[in-house]
Amino acid sequence: MDLDLRKLRYFAALAEHRHFGRAAEQLFIAQPVLSRQIKSLEQELGCTLLLRTTRSVELTAAGKQLYEEAQQLLSSVTAAVRRVHDVDQGVQRLVVAFSPGLPVSEAIRAFTSRHADVEIDVIPSSWWEPDRPLRDGRAQVGYLRRQFDESGLRILPIGHDPRVACMPATHPLAGRPELTSADLDGERMLDVPRRRTSSLEEKFELIASGHVIALIPLSIARSYARPDLVHLPVTDAPAIETCLAVAADRRDRLVRDFLEIATATLRRA
Repeated sequence: MDLDLRKLRYFAALAEHRHFGRAAEQLFIAQPVLSRQIKSLEQELGCTLLLRTTRSVELTAAGKQLYEEAQQLLSSVTAAVRRVHDVDQGVQRLVVAFSPGLPVSEAIRAFTSRHADVEIDVIPSSWWEPDRPLRDGRAQVGYLRRQFDESGLRILPIGHDPRVACMPATHPLAGRPELTSADLDGERMLDVPRRRTSSLEEKFELIASGHVIALIPLSIARSYARPDLVHLPVTDAPAIETCLAVAADRRDRLVRDFLEIATATLRRA
């Protein structure tokens, strides 16, 4: 079966807005056209993607999976088209993926000072699958946290990111200077696997509302600081290793130069 990218884009817009009218407005098409295209996509796939009511649109389990796949696929197609245009126009471009909270700007500045003719783009990687941009071609280099699937990748260790306990400012433990893992026994902790596709903002809302506590990297805690949350060191929690990652078979000059400069810069930082 050939998957129609136009229908996939329509579905992704609908999955994002969960509303036919708003999705159609974003796509600059009529709402009945969008409805027909989504029904056609469901028929082609042979499964129900949406649960429709008079007031809302909800994704089925199959719809949620397709939305996750569609985001990655459409991003890959966009990146491929851009690479074709770059070659046609003689543009040198380097794309760097980064895990949330890991600042790569200093390394990019150092690289740009020596390669002013190279255009640099950055894209965030998901916390549950940080290596994905390297595998689908959207990025040449990643500044990531371990653990992830390292098969087919070359890894350059950079440093370590301590983990802290993130909790509401009103929590009984919030006034302590530091914690141990034993202090968190009996507390309701964030179930990472079940919340895999949630955004960091959603997770912090859950924490702030008093539902859960989460162990998070210190760099994320600093990047997403808010007054209703506190972040306490957990003295016996193992730190997370940070690294630069690149496809093992990449040996082009731009990537090699960036790795050399970024490794030295990020390790100093």
